[in-house]
Amino acid sequence: MKVSRTARLNGEYQKEISEIIRRLKDRNPELKGLISVTEADVAPDLKTAIVYVSIYAPKEEETKRSFAILQENAGYIRKELSQVMRMRTVPAITFRMDGSMVYGAKMDELFKQIHVAPEDEEK
Repeated sequence: MKVSRTARLNGEYQKEISEIIRRLKDRNPELKGLISVTEADVAPDLKTAIVYVSIYAPKEEETKRSFAILQENAGYIRKELSQVMRMRTVPAITFRMDGSMVYGAKMDELFKQIHVAPEDEEK
């Protein structure tokens, strides 16, 4: 099975950006919640990259603030990425929200409610 260069780069960028965000989170206490890089989509010409992040925080305003901080630090993340990845060009990074973690937590809660309801009826 042949894996394309773009697919390999997407995986590598996803891994490295995730590590950079972890270090940024250590440095910036305003970044709150669980931040996960769910996907990186690098353009074939390597000029741009869309990075999908999922942020799971206790409060909605913390989620929005953390996402805003990531957007503000896109240049810093690109600079750090250029030092890690030995490539001629490092793409400009655009962050997008991925609500999969919030959706998953909501579905887990719904499943718990379904399983609890029949047991309560028996008692």
